[in-house]
Amino acid sequence: MNTDVVSKKSENTVETAVNIAAQPKKLVDMTLEFFRLEAAGGLVLVFASALALIIANSPAFGLYNYIFNEVDFRIGFSDIGALDTEIHKSILLWINDGMMAVFFFLVGLEIKREVLEGELSTPKKALLPALAAIGGMAVPAAIYYYINMDTPELLGGWAIPAATDIAFALGILALVGSRAPVSLKILLTAIAIIDDIGAILIIAIFYSDYLEVSALLFALIPFLGLFLLNRRGVSNTAPYILLGIILWVAVLKSGVHATLAGVIIALMIPMRCKTNHEYSPVKHLEHGLHPWVAFMILPIFGFANAGVPFDGMGWNSLLEPVTLGIAAGLFVGKQIGVFGILWLTIVTGLSPKPEGTNWVQLYAVSLLCGVGFTMSLFIGGLAFEGVEMQASVRLGVLVGSIASAVLAFLLLRFGPLPQQTTQQAQA
Repeated sequence: MNTDVVSKKSENTVETAVNIAAQPKKLVDMTLEFFRLEAAGGLVLVFASALALIIANSPAFGLYNYIFNEVDFRIGFSDIGALDTEIHKSILLWINDGMMAVFFFLVGLEIKREVLEGELSTPKKALLPALAAIGGMAVPAAIYYYINMDTPELLGGWAIPAATDIAFALGILALVGSRAPVSLKILLTAIAIIDDIGAILIIAIFYSDYLEVSALLFALIPFLGLFLLNRRGVSNTAPYILLGIILWVAVLKSGVHATLAGVIIALMIPMRCKTNHEYSPVKHLEHGLHPWVAFMILPIFGFANAGVPFDGMGWNSLLEPVTLGIAAGLFVGKQIGVFGILWLTIVTGLSPKPEGTNWVQLYAVSLLCGVGFTMSLFIGGLAFEGVEMQASVRLGVLVGSIASAVLAFLLLRFGPLPQQTTQQAQA
């Protein structure tokens, strides 16, 4: 009997050791899968946006504009109680307020995972990307503000060049293959995630049009429900989604931007199941949502928002204050803000240089942070109304993002590799 007990304990010990040894490999495999998916989604996003540009400058633009801007879609009930639950919006706004709430939900899940168990889980890990992200938001905003300071009605677009599009940026990294080490991809992802936190705060504080107190108070009911589910450790995601939909409607009606409901719901999802610590509801939802967001939601958003008709535009259009402020903020401001902070933080010894990288690659990453596409277009839609203003926003975002992406690709593709990598290749 004692022999059986000892044997069983030995088996359990060996199994535990194997599980522990397998965890780093599992983590690496999940990380690589994440990058592959993000990169592929970024390439699909590029294709969808390019298709929108072609259609917008063809005879089909009238149909494109009619579908996205003039067709209304309504759901819900009106005049029931104090809260009007009927929602009627154009197809474009359904995409930007509804589908993008799912995107922000995924962003919220990624933020929670990174903060609790990932690259932002300790101050030492978070310091370099956090400082770089702050610099990458502040300098582009300052450049936009400086260019538009004499036109107060245009200053509302200051946050447009402050955002980074992680899917688009990782798509560019995918094009250079093994010349971009995993540490470089992790750094870019961490900067972009912190950038997303900044964008979420900016949207909540500066781009909420009005506050409907009754709707905001009603939103407390599903919020408290989500909080209680979290505190009780409920790992079944269905009740979270149900309460989340109610929260989304209430937040939309309150005047606070509805996509923020997605972030709130994500932060309430438990990181670990109490009864099975190996199961993570956050990671389960991330894994399930990534393909839908990467290959459907973001491409549809890009297709609906990137259609800029160039008719009547000339080279002088690039010098209009909004367009110039956005393009210069993304292309010049991001590389100054991000790379300047990276260099200063590393040379002063506050944080080590990411393993297997050189300064050219870090500069290329700072350029990739200037690919603002999805988030910049989204904030631009909140900042300005009207077809003419949206054309200026889209042109500025496209010029700044494309210039950043092309120069970053050239540096990564043809620039020098780190000395250690070169020696390994020769060996």
